[in-house]
Amino acid sequence: MSETDEKSSPRTPPVELDPTSSHAAPTEWTTTRKELWAYYLYYVGNNGLSGFNFGPSQFQNLLYLAGYDPTQAPFAAPCGANGCVLPYLGRVRDINSIVLMTNGISFAVQAALLLIIGAWADYGTFRPNITVFFTLLAVAVSFAWLGVEDASHWRVGVALYILGLIAYQGSLTFWTAAFAGLARDLPEVQTSLEEVKEGNKTVEEHAALTSLSRNRISNISFTVSSLGEIIILVVMVGIIKGLNAGASTANNTKAFSVLIAFSGAVWLLCALPWFVLEKRRPGLKLPPGSTLLTIGFKQTYVAFRECLRLKQTFLYLIFYFLMGDVLNTTVTVIGTLQNSRNCRPGCGNICILGGAETVPNQYQSDVVVQRLLDHRFNDLGTHWSAHR
Repeated sequence: MSETDEKSSPRTPPVELDPTSSHAAPTEWTTTRKELWAYYLYYVGNNGLSGFNFGPSQFQNLLYLAGYDPTQAPFAAPCGANGCVLPYLGRVRDINSIVLMTNGISFAVQAALLLIIGAWADYGTFRPNITVFFTLLAVAVSFAWLGVEDASHWRVGVALYILGLIAYQGSLTFWTAAFAGLARDLPEVQTSLEEVKEGNKTVEEHAALTSLSRNRISNISFTVSSLGEIIILVVMVGIIKGLNAGASTANNTKAFSVLIAFSGAVWLLCALPWFVLEKRRPGLKLPPGSTLLTIGFKQTYVAFRECLRLKQTFLYLIFYFLMGDVLNTTVTVIGTLQNSRNCRPGCGNICILGGAETVPNQYQSDVVVQRLLDHRFNDLGTHWSAHR
């Protein structure tokens, strides 16, 4: 084996083959069926219903109830056909603008935060701890909405809305980072690697199997999440009926908070198996002269430098991020308009919006990016997937 091949091999420890078997002996990090299904189950809970769907809806509901008619004196008349405004960030704004601005603030915080800590998924063994932290934070925020059922608490709703989105995206990001390691340590992928070492399979064939394994994990997780979310939404319809949400504005507001808390409880139940069964696979060691606070910026610089050498990859990533931004903006605007028109807060109607068709689509795109990087970075002699 050449020196380049040795450097590009995954960091899975060498294994000895049973001469009577065509399969590699399992190692400490071999992905088990239980671990894989725990990974899928986590995605059922982290479906976006609490922080990405009902959180914004409840936030907008509270703003509507707390706002006033802009054609009248401040707080002299409730919101109506003439619009709805509130003082926010130094000036009086329409509540739809408040929702969009708060959403923008949240994503700006996410961008800055993930630029610093996003690289931590590659180093050490504490990536699972970060997933646990963001998950518990998101669940705590979900239950905190139970204490926000009065319009006078709309400022608390601002904080919960921002925290909920950050926790949701953080947990999704660090959970997603585990899928490459799961695929790399599948028994069939480990066996394929041994066949490459023995000269019975080409590197290209092994890379194709690894890529297909990642895609299979991605597709199954998306399918399981979608099916699980359907069940959750059916239960939520029963909760709405049980709380008689359409009877009054107070019932409607309470129902929103209960649905968010219920979604958080389901998330916690679905996350516990993953917390227990995930194997803490070792990551990379920090490069000399780097710290946890600087490695994210260094990785960004290196990635940008390499992308300049890979013109097609660079263009693809630019359009990928633009499409992701368009998707997030479109979903947010549609949800805001739908809440203000068809499901106007305070009118006694709750609109259930499914969340699995938004961010999971971005997760599917992440797999495409991973696959592209595998092919393109191999041209540079860098085995990208070995460092995930």
